[in-house]
Amino acid sequence: MDLATLLGIVGAFGLVMFGILSGGTLMVFWDAASFMIVVGGTIGVVLINYPLVDVLGVMKVIKHVFLFKLQSAQDLITVLVDVGTKTRTGGILTVEPMIKDIKDEFLAKGLVMLVDGIDVNSIKGVLEREVAYVEERHDLGAEVFTALATFAPALGMIGTLIGLVQMLQSLDDPSKIGPAMAIALITTFYGALMANLIFLPMAGKLKKRNKEELLVKDLILEGVMSIAAGENPRVMEQKLQVFLSPKHRKMSEDAE
Repeated sequence: MDLATLLGIVGAFGLVMFGILSGGTLMVFWDAASFMIVVGGTIGVVLINYPLVDVLGVMKVIKHVFLFKLQSAQDLITVLVDVGTKTRTGGILTVEPMIKDIKDEFLAKGLVMLVDGIDVNSIKGVLEREVAYVEERHDLGAEVFTALATFAPALGMIGTLIGLVQMLQSLDDPSKIGPAMAIALITTFYGALMANLIFLPMAGKLKKRNKEELLVKDLILEGVMSIAAGENPRVMEQKLQVFLSPKHRKMSEDAE
């Protein structure tokens, strides 16, 4: 579980609950009809906007919000330089025993193709297509959550308008106006809550995760191409260091 995500969920919902309970009971903010209008309506509109397969596919991407662990860029550089050193001294076939111990599937795939003697341009094409597919899949996930964040407040407003129409029909009974107004506003509350505490933060986290994963894959792609070209391991290491932040680059230099 990503600690920042966990703290964010607990903190945001905890403060909202504190605000609710400090002024009354939780049941005051519950209305089944309002909940169904916002939740059911939002899901329905998203299904109109996207194919079912895309919406269901988001379930596979959402795990990146809560469970996400990439091998560090510095560790990957160390592995790539080690592989480059072995290929320079013993040839590409010396790398084959190492592949089974490599955790990153993208790197392992690139090295397997190198060992199999596949043309360098073909390897580059395959890896680039995979990077493009990952980017497209993650962009779609973030896009769907952004759409959910757009539609939820809109459905909340629709629910509020429904409640206001019903309230206006009860103007002859002042005792019903207050409760009817409260129910009308609850739908807006649900829409704002879902958009700003769930959907928009998830879309933002997915975009961040996407950038991190693409950076790592670009690093691996550059490293595999350098190994294929037979570059000096020291030159390759300096080239790959540009993928590190200045802070981590300095830490790497200090470690040496």
